Amino acid sequence: TAHPTEAKRASVLSHHRSLYRLLVERENQMWTPGERQGLGQDIKATLEHLWRTGEIYLEKPTVAAELANVVHYLRQVLPEVLPWVDLRLKSAWREAGFDTSLLDDPQRRPRLTFGTWVGGDRDGHPLVDATVTRHALKTLRSEALAMLRTRLVEMAALLSLSEFRQSPPRALIERIATLASLLGEPGAAAVDRNPREPWRQLVNLMIAALPDSGGDGRYGRAEELVADIDLLRSSLVDIGAARIARSDVDPVRALASTFGFHLAVLDVRQNSGFHDQAMDELLQASGIGQGRFSDWDEAGRLELLSRELTSPRPFLHPGADPGGNAAAVLDAYRALATEIAHNGRDGLGALIVSMTRTLSDLLVVYALAREAGLLRFDNGQPACLMPVVPLFETIDDLERAPDILDRFLAHPVTRSSLAWRQAADGQDRPVQQVMIGYSDSNKDGGITASLWGLYKAQDAMTRVGARHGVRIRFFHGRGGTISRGAGPTHRFIRALPPRSVDGDLRLTEQGETIAQKYANRVTAANNLELLIAGAVGASLSDRLAPNDTHALAPVMERLALDSRQAYQGLLHRDGFLPFFSQATPIDAIEMSRIGSRPARRTGRRSIADLRAIPWVFSWNQARFYLSGWYGFGTALAGLQRDEPEAFERLATSKRDRSWRFLEYLISNAATAVATADPDIMQAYADLVDDPVVREALLADITAEYALTRRMLEQIYGDPLAIARPRIHHLLQLRQEALTPLHARQIDLLRRWRSHRAAGEDEAADRLVPGLLLTMNAIAAGLGATG
Repeated sequence: TAHPTEAKRASVLSHHRSLYRLLVERENQMWTPGERQGLGQDIKATLEHLWRTGEIYLEKPTVAAELANVVHYLRQVLPEVLPWVDLRLKSAWREAGFDTSLLDDPQRRPRLTFGTWVGGDRDGHPLVDATVTRHALKTLRSEALAMLRTRLVEMAALLSLSEFRQSPPRALIERIATLASLLGEPGAAAVDRNPREPWRQLVNLMIAALPDSGGDGRYGRAEELVADIDLLRSSLVDIGAARIARSDVDPVRALASTFGFHLAVLDVRQNSGFHDQAMDELLQASGIGQGRFSDWDEAGRLELLSRELTSPRPFLHPGADPGGNAAAVLDAYRALATEIAHNGRDGLGALIVSMTRTLSDLLVVYALAREAGLLRFDNGQPACLMPVVPLFETIDDLERAPDILDRFLAHPVTRSSLAWRQAADGQDRPVQQVMIGYSDSNKDGGITASLWGLYKAQDAMTRVGARHGVRIRFFHGRGGTISRGAGPTHRFIRALPPRSVDGDLRLTEQGETIAQKYANRVTAANNLELLIAGAVGASLSDRLAPNDTHALAPVMERLALDSRQAYQGLLHRDGFLPFFSQATPIDAIEMSRIGSRPARRTGRRSIADLRAIPWVFSWNQARFYLSGWYGFGTALAGLQRDEPEAFERLATSKRDRSWRFLEYLISNAATAVATADPDIMQAYADLVDDPVVREALLADITAEYALTRRMLEQIYGDPLAIARPRIHHLLQLRQEALTPLHARQIDLLRRWRSHRAAGEDEAADRLVPGLLLTMNAIAAGLGATG
């Protein structure tokens, strides 16, 4: 979970969940007519609750409220889903004719873990400070321990095996004695609670050993609990009770392994520019260097950082306060260092550096980490206690990424940090995480240049990692719309470069897609199964994939360049900013309350400063879907004109699905084109005051739209409605309801803007709830915000 920009209120989602449960319950054939009638009345009451509930946020949600929403899925939904995923895997394994005993060992099965940014994402988010981060860590830990306690109590009730009916293995008896001795009085009470029932006694001791139980002898890490669960399991297998081990113990082990004592790892993200400002203040306070660090050239920055990182000496003496941004960064890092000292590293993810553009952007984090106690020195070798992860977002940054990563992996502090974590975590080889951004690269250059830039960067960075003997774990920062990397998960994974999924991967689920995919057990299990199957399939097929560049790569390079030129040409046209500001509801979106994060990074009124979520959200609301297709038609038409044979090879590759990346790109662009609506575009464009700007830009956009549709239909060999009937049918079903909603929004926008321009603030404010409601309704109809 990255940005929880969910348009629906938590109360609305709760009513949706209640309605779903009642509908599923009513399908059961066991009910009498009277009972079915009662369920029908409950459904109607839930619908009335929903209809009478306010749909929009009256205030922006706090970070704590967003965290509570995330915790709901982590605590209430996903723990119920994981056993289903395991069951489906075993069923598929059995149907394929494989040896089912190979899955008896839980450690042989695929493993899912979860993370969150809520409470740790500081990039342009003034509400996230060290106090919020500490609260997030505390909440996640307490919820995880409460969940494990509940599940262990339930397991203890089941394991009422008596030693009079079966002889307990020696290892079980010895562990009970050891753990009871370590726990002292609570341990003795746990054993006395169920005399002559050793399996239940061990579970009682596990409960007493949980970190929140108080007293001595408690578990320090979840691994210790998992080890005891494994011993419990093997002792049941030893006495011939493997069925009980599978049904009662395996689900609890899966929860302990997946959620640990932390529920989800917390990533901490900050912008590289903020780190530079922090270094400015830190160096000024310490009297080191001349001028502002942020103004130094790269050579000077690297020289200072490399020199400083050879010494454990901090810039400032203990207790000194540099103030400003430096204090904000160091306070957050000290909160992380305190968490590690008290609870270990298991609950912490990575230090993610957004807008990574140079090597020094990453090394600065090591220097700041040293200041807060996150950089340890063993025998003079510095090692960072948390991974430092670059986030490459724009197309230009993606082009620079392989070189930056190459030099980062070669740096002594990175090498020693990777080696330290490899030893501490028991990895077979060093692992460097790299995050790649789908949102800003798309906003920067359009869908074709974005996806091709991401593909090339991953391929090159995979090769860089191989040269250094480091496995690269890509963290895919996908959003909930096509423009931000969305699409069916298994198809997305199949479209990644060969060898870039080397046994594992990370990806984000954001905003309304969390509820869409994980609100109930059936859809959650299906989506997690697709994720696991996709990762396993890609990892296996990559072993047989050729290690050379695809034959159509030069064609894709041309398409990306031409598409980006056309896309950026539109963005730099005279009058584009006023057109965007008036032909979309961006001004209303910026005052909406669907997320705690500001819509702009610094508050400047520019497209560059606007975040990708509101950028995409605004174009989608007005049914342009601009960043999902613009420029692709021009690029395809140019290729067909200049290189007709290459165009035919590309079309053939799409039809026979010989290159999954190309298929994914074209199908996503086709979906965006199908969802866009020229008539509704025209209606929103009528809101633009200047007729010259309006007509010129709308003419360009609609011409490119028609061209893109025509070129895609040539590739498919049929009109899109025939080539992709399912998408067309879904859109037709929704269009009847969406059309009047768009008309309502346009009317409200016109009146609201008129009142604001006339200084009639009260009249304008009265229109805001209705205007925001249209945004929620259209987003629900389209299935996405930004």
